[in-house]
Amino acid sequence: MKIYQAINKVPGGLMVVPLFIGMLLNTFAPNAMKIGGFTQALTNQGYPTFLAMYLFTVGTKMTLNAAPTMLKRGFGILFAKVGIAIAVALSIAHFFNGDIIGLTTLAVLAAMNDTNGGMFLALTSTFGNKEDAGTYVPQSIETGPFLTMLVLVGAGLAVIPWLTMFSVIAPIIAGAILGNLDSDLRDFFGKHEPIIIPFMAFTLGQGINLSAVTTAGIPGILLGLSVLVITGIVCILADRLLGGSGVAGAAASSTAGNATGTPQAVALADPTFAAIAPIATIQVAASVIVTAVLTPILTAFVYRQNKKKAESQ
Repeated sequence: MKIYQAINKVPGGLMVVPLFIGMLLNTFAPNAMKIGGFTQALTNQGYPTFLAMYLFTVGTKMTLNAAPTMLKRGFGILFAKVGIAIAVALSIAHFFNGDIIGLTTLAVLAAMNDTNGGMFLALTSTFGNKEDAGTYVPQSIETGPFLTMLVLVGAGLAVIPWLTMFSVIAPIIAGAILGNLDSDLRDFFGKHEPIIIPFMAFTLGQGINLSAVTTAGIPGILLGLSVLVITGIVCILADRLLGGSGVAGAAASSTAGNATGTPQAVALADPTFAAIAPIATIQVAASVIVTAVLTPILTAFVYRQNKKKAESQ
């Protein structure tokens, strides 16, 4: 049986498929895994541990010797994407009382400010050059829930102790230190990062009941389209203004699979978000799928436009 190949055919499959299996199990057989021991460790109780492991492996990839041009463009795309995410999310919070067509500030912020790194690297390797791919080094800062927490606290929308926030980013810092001290360790953890993702996704899904999120489908699709169009336009412009072709900017117009874990992580830090975290999670998951399909199309379009322009000169 080609189970692994089948999963990989689903956009963001390693994250999305175990997530939905966990959700289905929790919805229709909520007590199936609550038998104690190692089995129960694979329920949502184990989610914080798997998330910490994932953030550590991500941190090992953050090297300090990236070329200055890559850093400049990478930080430019990062600030453009996170900046527009903050602007849109805070507009929803202040002008629409935190909810517009069923989309909450939490869902919008989580979906917009976290790029699918694997897709970005694949697209820039196909349609761009090494410099385009290298711009992801600074962009990887947006991985995980830390930036979302930082924005929510800074805007006065959440009450999260600073020590709790530091505890979120501490695994990334530890991984970055080890990854820069030893390239072998960086390669080791980088190669094994995909192993963690299905477990993290499954335990996250174990905390979500589908009956509570049946109305989240259409808003989730609209969220994905918004991420593609809004962050795509802004990131392409930022990339070109900084000397790029726009390919890297287009490739950044996606939602990362791990962003589905951000609403729950925020809810763990600030329980006032617990009620909306399940709906926000499914909406972000929908955005992952929508952008996984459409971001490659946008990137290919930008590449073809650049090629036509070059040929006409």
